[in-house]
Amino acid sequence: MWKIIWIDLGTTNSCVAHMLWGKHEIIANAEWNRTTPSIVYIKWDELLVWDLAKRKAILEPKNVVYEVKRFIGMNYDDVKDIAKSMPYETKKWKDGGVVIVVEGKEYKPEQISSFILNKLKEDAEKFLGTKISQAVITVPAYFNDAQRNATKTAWEIAWLKVERIINEPTAASLTYGEGKNTDEKVLVFDLWGWTFDVTILEIWSEWTFQVLSTSWDTHLWWADFDQRIIDELVKDFKLKEGIDLKDNAMAMQRIKDEAENAKKQLSQTEKVDITIPFITTWSDGTPKNLSYTLSRAHFEKLSADLIKKCAHPLENAVNDAKIETDEINQVLLVGWSTRMPWVKDLIEKQLNRKAKATVNPDEAVAAWAAIQAWIIQWDVQDILLLDVTPLSLAVEVEWGLANVMIPRNTTIPAKKSQTYTTAVDGQSAVTVHVTQWERKFAKDNKSLGQFNLEWIPSSMKRWQPQIEVTFDIDANGIMHVSAKEKSTWVEQKVTIQGATGISDEEIAKAKEDADKFSKADEERAELVTVKNKLEQTIYQVEKTMEEQKDNIEEDMKKKLDELLQEWNELKSKDDVKKEEIETYITKLEKEFQELASKGQSEAWKDWSDDKKPDTDSVDGEVIDAA
Repeated sequence: MWKIIWIDLGTTNSCVAHMLWGKHEIIANAEWNRTTPSIVYIKWDELLVWDLAKRKAILEPKNVVYEVKRFIGMNYDDVKDIAKSMPYETKKWKDGGVVIVVEGKEYKPEQISSFILNKLKEDAEKFLGTKISQAVITVPAYFNDAQRNATKTAWEIAWLKVERIINEPTAASLTYGEGKNTDEKVLVFDLWGWTFDVTILEIWSEWTFQVLSTSWDTHLWWADFDQRIIDELVKDFKLKEGIDLKDNAMAMQRIKDEAENAKKQLSQTEKVDITIPFITTWSDGTPKNLSYTLSRAHFEKLSADLIKKCAHPLENAVNDAKIETDEINQVLLVGWSTRMPWVKDLIEKQLNRKAKATVNPDEAVAAWAAIQAWIIQWDVQDILLLDVTPLSLAVEVEWGLANVMIPRNTTIPAKKSQTYTTAVDGQSAVTVHVTQWERKFAKDNKSLGQFNLEWIPSSMKRWQPQIEVTFDIDANGIMHVSAKEKSTWVEQKVTIQGATGISDEEIAKAKEDADKFSKADEERAELVTVKNKLEQTIYQVEKTMEEQKDNIEEDMKKKLDELLQEWNELKSKDDVKKEEIETYITKLEKEFQELASKGQSEAWKDWSDDKKPDTDSVDGEVIDAA
């Protein structure tokens, strides 16, 4: 039969697993290694992956492609600094994404990824003796829809149907829960080649898991620690020899390899001697060697700011989970870099908990994904996984506010509907703009995309249309959005593909700004709310004046005109305060009430009821003021 496996397409290394007799098993590759480099070598008709490709990196760096996970589903402008630092050629594609150029031929990151996947698939088929067409995959917790969809595309190119997408830190913690029957809260500290996540889960029984929170730093990964060693070696060599190695691609590749090895050795020893013979030559051909002794203490000093950055997601994850640190029963370490001694020191200091290598940090993610594949293949019913969406999802409403539909750390799958309405009479279309992140205003958040709902009857007055917007997030974390006008059943549906107009740096900055500017955002939001209330009041005043023009005495009309003029002057002020508007609203309502009480028409007798929307309208947020 067709077998479902799990493939971890990592930034630096990949891994494959399956289930055997109810337990997960890592599948070794053709070279009998349990994890393999995510590297591709391309030259004319020759295509090599993994270790064979890695061996080519020093002599032919422009033909060896690695760390493509950094570019998958990303806009080139957002990652151009990273792209330019790679020894291979990259450029901007016509769709705004990244394209990799080797030997004059262009490849999308999804294509490069599919080369790695094909090799993983072939070796797994040889190992298992059966065909493979389905897979469960994992992605970093912070991957947006564009990155998740691009990852799925890579699998489809490799002729693999994606049955489920799981967040990587979630997968690791579920591996820990395999075989356990106690209720525990588990924190996962996940530091891989291109990801840093902290996730807290609750395990209720052996096969019941709920994610309580997840937090991350989108601009921190283990390659940053390697880079500190690389920079130190290049700096020292230039100081000693007067030669800058940065433009020497072959030399930089050798330094990169030695830096990674040195980092690993320093996890076991107090110092390491780094020696690279014949790193370059003088103009007369005399060879030069690179030699440097690096201590663990100096390495940690070079990385001090990176270590400090790891503390923030730890704190955020605990706060978002709404628990105390003493409620955490276990701390799990995932990813090779968690073997660095400072990781355990940081966790013990901040959480007062010992971190454990209860699961293999390199294989933990693979193990659970294999379990999940087994669940799908055999339709196992008594295993429950409740993951979360780590980003708040919102709709932009009048005045630019981001009206949150699904808060961050909401359990998925999730579905939420909310009814909105229109801003003006006869409005025949609205724009549904979907955003994600934590700021109060849509423009400060990441845009996921937008679409128009048209053909709303122009005979409808303001507030009368009932526009139901639905967010439906599937188990893979991919969102489907629909909008319909409930009285006419006019409807529009889309799958949000995740616009990538905001870079990782901007996302990280927005996260910091959410705290930094929270007070200012709240004040702006309050101002917008009171402005919206006043707009509704003014609308009803003008509407009533128009309807009752034959019953309004001249002095009454003059007084109302003066009040409306006062509002025009007030709203033209750039620095208008919330209190000023609230005072004006009180004054307007009071004076209009007094004037209305003098009216002879029945419509004037209780204007406070008349100022509300008609009985068949919607007393909700205005989705579009256009």
